Amino acid sequence: MAVVKPFRGIRPRKDLAEEIAALPYDVYTREEARKIVRENPFSFLKIDRGETQLSEETDIYSPQVYEKASETLQNMRDKGEFIQEKIPAFYIYELTMNGRVQTGLGACVSVEEYEKQIIKKHENTRKEKEEDRVRHVDSCKAQTGPIFLAYRYQENIYELLQEKKKESPVYDFVAEDGIHHRMWVIGQKEDILLIEKLFQKVPGLYIADGHHRAASAVRVAQKKREQEKNIFPQGEKPEYEYFLAVLFADRDLLVMDYNRWVKDLNGKTSEEFLELLKKNFSVTPLTEASHPEKKGQFTMYLEHRWYLLEEKLQQMAADVVDQLDVSLLQREVLSPLLGIRDPKTDQRIRFVGGVRGLKELERMTDKQGGVAFALYPTSVEELFAVADEGKLMPPKSTWFEPKLRSGLLIHSI
Repeated sequence: MAVVKPFRGIRPRKDLAEEIAALPYDVYTREEARKIVRENPFSFLKIDRGETQLSEETDIYSPQVYEKASETLQNMRDKGEFIQEKIPAFYIYELTMNGRVQTGLGACVSVEEYEKQIIKKHENTRKEKEEDRVRHVDSCKAQTGPIFLAYRYQENIYELLQEKKKESPVYDFVAEDGIHHRMWVIGQKEDILLIEKLFQKVPGLYIADGHHRAASAVRVAQKKREQEKNIFPQGEKPEYEYFLAVLFADRDLLVMDYNRWVKDLNGKTSEEFLELLKKNFSVTPLTEASHPEKKGQFTMYLEHRWYLLEEKLQQMAADVVDQLDVSLLQREVLSPLLGIRDPKTDQRIRFVGGVRGLKELERMTDKQGGVAFALYPTSVEELFAVADEGKLMPPKSTWFEPKLRSGLLIHSI
C-alpha cells in the first residue's frame, strides 16, 4: 500500500504565484540562477539557491547560503507573501504542455515507505548534492521542492481528481516557457479520507525525478529520530517523517530522450570511428536531423552530418538494465570506442535533455567538435521494471517534461 498524507501547505499568495514559482534549483547554472533572481526578486530561486543573494565569491555550500535561504523564507512568510493552510489538505497540481495535460496529487509520503522500498528509486545520488539539500531542509525547517513520483494508473483515483478539477483553482497561470499551471486545494474531510483509502490499493510509488531531494528528506528524518529518540505521542509521527511529493499516474507522463555529446573521438579520425561502428551497427547517412524511431536505434551527428545507427543482431539482454538503450550505447560505443568508462565522472561527456532538441546537439558539436548521439526515450515501463528489481539505471536515463515548479507548495517539518 502507498501512504499519502494531507498537510498544511505553505504556498504563495494568489497574486504572487506566477512570480514566485520557479523551475527546480538544479536545472540552472550559478550564473543563470543569479540572473533570474536579479530580474525577478520574487523568484523562489532566491530560497532554493540562497547564494543568488550573496556576493559572487560566496561558496555555494557555505553556512551563510543556507542561513540566507531560511531568513528569506521567513521574511516572505512574515510579509504575507506566503500563506499557510489552516487545516491539512491535499492538492491537485495540473500541468499542460503543448495541449498535453498531466494531473498530479500534491501530498506528503512516508519516509518509512522509502526505507522499505515501497517508494522505489532508479538512480544513485551524489553525496555532495544530497548533503546540500540536507542542510537546506535543516536550515529552512521545511521541504521546499516536491519529489516527482509516479504510480500505476488507477481509474478511481483518476475519476476523483477529474471531478475535483471542476471546482475553481487557487492558481491558474501560464509560465514564461508556455507551461500552463493550475492548482486546487482539497480540504474536505470526506475527500481526504477517500484519497487516503484509494492510495492504499496502490502497490508502490516510483521516483521519476528528485532522487536527491528524496534522499535528503530521509536523511533529515533519520537524524531527527536520533536526536529526539522518537519522543512523540503514541501512534503519531512528526512531520519530518513525511516528505513533499506530487504523484502522477504513469499514463500521464511524458519521458523525453536524454542525449549524449562526447567532446572528441578518443584519438580516432571520423573515418576510423565510422568503420568501427559498422562492426555492430548498420550506419546509414541521413539527409536531415532526425530522432530515432524505435528502441535499438540511435541517430548520430558527426562532422556536420546525421547518421542512423541500428544494432545488427538486436539480441534481447537478460538483465532489465542491460536492455535499456542508454546501456546499449554505453556498452557498445561510449566505453569501447570512445573511452568513456564511467559516465558519472568522465569530463569528456555531457548529457543534453531532449527538451533542448537536436539543434542543441548540432550547436555543441559544430562549436566544439566531437560527436553527439540522440536516443530513443526510456519508457515509464522500463523505469518501473528496473526499480521493481531493486536495480539502478545508468546516469541520465530519463528526462521528464514538464518540470514541477518549486515554491508553489512547501512542507514545514
